[in-house]
Amino acid sequence: MNLFKNSRGIFFSGMLMASLQASVSLAQNYGPPQAVVAPSSFKGVHGLAIDKQGRLLAGSVVGMSITQVDAATGKNTILVDAPQGQADDIAIGPKGEMAWTSFLQGVLRIRENDSAPIRVIAKDLPGINSLAFDPKSGKLYASQVFLGDALWEIDVTGVKPPRLIKKDMGGLNGFEVGADGWIVGPLWFKGQVVKLNPIDGEMKVINSEFKVPAAANFDSKGNIWVVDAKTGGLYRIHAADGKRTRVAQLETGLDNLALDKNDNIYVSNMVDNGVQQINPVTGQVTQIIQGGMAAPGGIKLSEDGKTLFVAHVFGLRAVDTVSGKLNDIARMHGDPIEYPFALSLSKDHYVMSSWFTGTVQLLNRKDKSTKAMGHGLAAPMDAIELGDGRVLVLELASGALTQLSGADLHDKKQVVTGLQGPTQMILGKDGGVYITELSGRLVRVDTADWSQKTISEGLAAPEGLAQAPSGKFIVAETAKRQLTEVDPSNGIKRVIASDLPIGFEAGPGLPPPYLTTGVAVAADGTVYFSADRNNGIYKIKPQ
Repeated sequence: MNLFKNSRGIFFSGMLMASLQASVSLAQNYGPPQAVVAPSSFKGVHGLAIDKQGRLLAGSVVGMSITQVDAATGKNTILVDAPQGQADDIAIGPKGEMAWTSFLQGVLRIRENDSAPIRVIAKDLPGINSLAFDPKSGKLYASQVFLGDALWEIDVTGVKPPRLIKKDMGGLNGFEVGADGWIVGPLWFKGQVVKLNPIDGEMKVINSEFKVPAAANFDSKGNIWVVDAKTGGLYRIHAADGKRTRVAQLETGLDNLALDKNDNIYVSNMVDNGVQQINPVTGQVTQIIQGGMAAPGGIKLSEDGKTLFVAHVFGLRAVDTVSGKLNDIARMHGDPIEYPFALSLSKDHYVMSSWFTGTVQLLNRKDKSTKAMGHGLAAPMDAIELGDGRVLVLELASGALTQLSGADLHDKKQVVTGLQGPTQMILGKDGGVYITELSGRLVRVDTADWSQKTISEGLAAPEGLAQAPSGKFIVAETAKRQLTEVDPSNGIKRVIASDLPIGFEAGPGLPPPYLTTGVAVAADGTVYFSADRNNGIYKIKPQ
């Protein structure tokens, strides 16, 4: 018998070695990651401010950071990093101090200068959203929106508790304090721009012609500038009579604005992940910075493999897999969608999930109409539509696989319980439902009797998964920042790509998966994945 030694001195027969070599040759090797959509600087850009040094500052809630942007070149650097930098809005005080609202954390922070320590001066305020200093008195005001509806005076020393000024206004969003000490700002849910006395809460309507006004700021002449998130319009309001003039038509999804000393206007767009400068006289628009994806999560390939669909929290986009060209399918605040984090496809629908809003939405692939919207779910991480119209949802907060049925998806039934951090799922080629759990398991669920079978264990915070043409699964192990191939026949794992820009950490009080790393595999074996660390979309091709 033909025997020989390997490098460890172990003897093998020629027949056994031939078998091992054949097995190795069948293992698919992959090339390095290639960008399909280039990385970008923000995970949705929100609050804007011009500080005393003339620096343009931009805040991100999802990215949990404050970034300094060069208005001339678009170059940018992180000023306050995650998680303390989470900023829905930024305000500069009369002494140059900077305060910001951490919307998801319910915290308001401040620091006197770049080298001063960051102090928490208010907390336990869910949905803390907009804020502004009175430039004369130095008083600081902040509002809750979406997760609350109130206006507060904040003690800048952090010693006294916040003073409630007014509740249930209709969503006082990006506001500013005028020279008379009154607050001027938009009511998001009422379509109005109002002025409000912070002493007693008296409120007067200035203009009621907006759809979803997001922010209002003064220029040096006393005019009020307003952006409308729903229409994409930038308007100038004459403060004396409330008459408005549209100065520029921008894209939907506008969030905030700021003016420099020359009254140049800077506007943030959360969907386009960018900042624009608008000339207040001519309305000319200059794009300072823009990103292809805001916060890419769940991804799915079209049936022909030519299009990659991406849920990127602030919208749903289609990516041409050859050219990388982007097309909007739906945009937050411009279209009736609710912050999609995950995505699956059925024959007729885009199935979008949002743990933030507790919703699952079926969006028609032909006309973009909403077939159904299921609310009140316990942190839905992913959902799939079965052939008979039933929808299966992974509820992270309850550790359950829940079945939704009925025309409005209101009929709910937990069909599998006891899941340990269910994160993503797909319908396998064999008709089974395959689920990743943060605990490290890949599990198969039989939809006939809801029985479970463990396919693989010991995965490091697995999220997105897809099934390759070979039948094996490609899983994103986010804790190790790698893609791993799993053989369902024996559970054997093999790393196919490592040191990837995935696995962005959740901030305080947020669900561990936070942003989903999505995975998709084409018919030729090309693997696509979303990168939540740098907001890019990548592919690795089989060699």
